[in-house]
Amino acid sequence: MKPAGILLAGGLATRMGGGDKSLKALGGRPILAHVIDRIRPQVSALALNANGDPARLSEWGLPVASDVLPDFPGPLAGIHAGMVWARQHGMADIVSVPTDTPFLPADLVDRLLAARGDADIAVAMSEGNVHPVVALWPVRLADELHRLVGQGMRRVREFAGRYQIAYADFPVGAIDPFLNINRPEDLERAERLIDPQPR
Repeated sequence: MKPAGILLAGGLATRMGGGDKSLKALGGRPILAHVIDRIRPQVSALALNANGDPARLSEWGLPVASDVLPDFPGPLAGIHAGMVWARQHGMADIVSVPTDTPFLPADLVDRLLAARGDADIAVAMSEGNVHPVVALWPVRLADELHRLVGQGMRRVREFAGRYQIAYADFPVGAIDPFLNINRPEDLERAERLIDPQPR
């Protein structure tokens, strides 16, 4: 079975002025719509990790898995929420992706699966840069992740580093497939790159 996908939209988007960064328009559509288009064909099921009123995200008809861990401890909380959601539905693995990366590779999941081999976790990288939030995780790590975040762990790299990691190296062409939109200037750059043709 293909892994489940978990879209990480639980952050506070402070560098974009707060609010839902993934709902900002890119090419006339929310950034989130682009991410869903990229990842949905690659996974067996898809859920959003988001906090607050889930009704604002109802347009996409996806289940919303809010943080189980309190106080917005960052992307690790979203990965944990995705693991808990997937475990409840009998799934063994999740692929986590941030909802500010509208150019994700069409073969992301296949290449993560191929790279993992006997390792615990597979992480995407490009041009020597590691993208720890774009990764394939076994759901069996959920309880340990819960424990460590409860003890104050916040960095995805720190958690992943406790296990055997494999890396899937992706080429960067005209568009960096892991370009993420953190600041208004990133959104302006993505606007210049987005394909204006309908999908």
